[in-house]
Amino acid sequence: QAELVESGGGLVQPGGSLRLSCATSGFTFSTYSMSWVRQVPGKGLEWVSSISGDGRTTSYATSVKGRFTISRDNAKNTVYLQMNSLKSEDTALYYCAMGFGAMAVGAPRGQGTQVTVSS
Repeated sequence: QAELVESGGGLVQPGGSLRLSCATSGFTFSTYSMSWVRQVPGKGLEWVSSISGDGRTTSYATSVKGRFTISRDNAKNTVYLQMNSLKSEDTALYYCAMGFGAMAVGAPRGQGTQVTVSS
């Protein structure tokens, strides 16, 4: 059974940075694309970024392109999201999920890690 555990969230000032991690187990990590999605209370899940199993292909939502970087370490079964130049509108509960693009939005995910951008 797949398990995904997100960490690294917190409170940061606008313009600051955070690095999220998602440790996984229970499946062959290197054969799966992985994504980050986020949710603001009262709103639906929003896809943020995806990375292919071999790490060669990445994709980003327009709202985060140029500020966020997704990466993975297949030896550690972990996917990361480096978030720079954070804005208040990035405040959300961030989840990692299996799959690439829109298909990740409805996929199994972990418990999430809260990111709050505020001065």
